[in-house]
Amino acid sequence: MPKRKERVAPPPAPGGWEFRYATSDAVTGWEQVCSAAPANARVAWERITNDPRQRDNRQHPLKGSLDSRSVNGQVLEQWQYEVTAGGRIWYCIDDDRRTVWMTGAHVGHPKTTE
Repeated sequence: MPKRKERVAPPPAPGGWEFRYATSDAVTGWEQVCSAAPANARVAWERITNDPRQRDNRQHPLKGSLDSRSVNGQVLEQWQYEVTAGGRIWYCIDDDRRTVWMTGAHVGHPKTTE
C-alpha cells in the first residue's frame, strides 16, 4: 500500500493495462531504474502498459527457464523490456485481469541471465 509522500501511479489509459508490483524487489528496483534513467523508465512504462506483447529490439519474451513465472498462484509468461544498455524490467502478463506484474527491475544486467 502506498504511503504518504510516495509517487502517485497513474491509472491505465483507456484500453491499457494495469501495472503492479509482483515482488518487493521489483519496488526497490523500479525506484532505482527511475532514478538512473527517468526518461527511459517513463517510455518503458508507457509502452508496457499500452501493449505488453509488442515485440521489438527492446521488448521481448524471456526464454528457457525464465519464460514463465508463478504470480499469485498462476503461471504466467514472462517478458523483458530493455530500459538501457544494461537496465531491464521483467514482467508477467495476466490476460484475465488485464494486468502486467513487474517481477523485477534492474539498473544493470540481471545476473540470472548470465
